[in-house]
Amino acid sequence: MKLERIAGPLDMEVVLLRVIPPQPPVVIEGSRHVEVENVKARMADAREYLARLVVELQGKGVRATSTVRRGPTPYEEILAAARETAADLIAMSTHGRSGLGRLLFGSVAEAVLRHAEVPVFLMRSTEAQVAQRAGARG
Repeated sequence: MKLERIAGPLDMEVVLLRVIPPQPPVVIEGSRHVEVENVKARMADAREYLARLVVELQGKGVRATSTVRRGPTPYEEILAAARETAADLIAMSTHGRSGLGRLLFGSVAEAVLRHAEVPVFLMRSTEAQVAQRAGARG
């Protein structure tokens, strides 16, 4: 289900959020070179990606804005953003990981669902949708 099918007819305002978790420095094996996260570039990429989505939603008659946050615990950033914007609902897409994937990566959606003070609407992304979004970013 597409977001505009719900938000448009109900005249909801949508705030798109992307959380950028910090990346630890990476040491290149066999050298003294250390790659350090380029925070400004990652934040700019996220803003640019969300800006395209906002324009697309606005073109479909949906009131939309976006914000990018940075923090080590994505679910806490999502909950903080929901509180700060007085959100009535948190809508999230989830990769639907299970088993080992959930154990290794955790589930941001599950943590939001457990700790949110407002209703949470989860939409499962198919592998094709995830790949399509990844291709649109590049």
